Amino acid sequence: MLLANVFAQTEALAFGKTLEQVQAEGTPDWLTPHHVFEGNRPSNTILAERLTPETLGKLIALYEHSVFTQGVIWNINSFDQWGVELGKTLAQQIIPELESKEEPHLEHDSSTNALIRRYRQLKEKA
Repeated sequence: MLLANVFAQTEALAFGKTLEQVQAEGTPDWLTPHHVFEGNRPSNTILAERLTPETLGKLIALYEHSVFTQGVIWNINSFDQWGVELGKTLAQQIIPELESKEEPHLEHDSSTNALIRRYRQLKEKA
């Protein structure tokens, strides 16, 4: 059933559903615009016999190649972004908070503080 849904989504992305098809199904007029899908949306479906380290490596390489190609097309250096640099800077502040033996005083946003606290709790249990 799961594979049938995967293949069906690929077909839906490729061919969609026209207004005429939706109307022929007897869909109420007010719902018709929500059932029309233009299709012609490129997608990739990859099947592998098994998920092995080699297969996973190939999938990651394919993804990286795709990101690089899109970046070249859009004139963006996909692997040298300012957000990555900001993350590296912030990480230097967080590392001591993760490694500290004593409970650190956290001054991040509530989400980051919660992640740090949760990590420290899990680390204590291990």
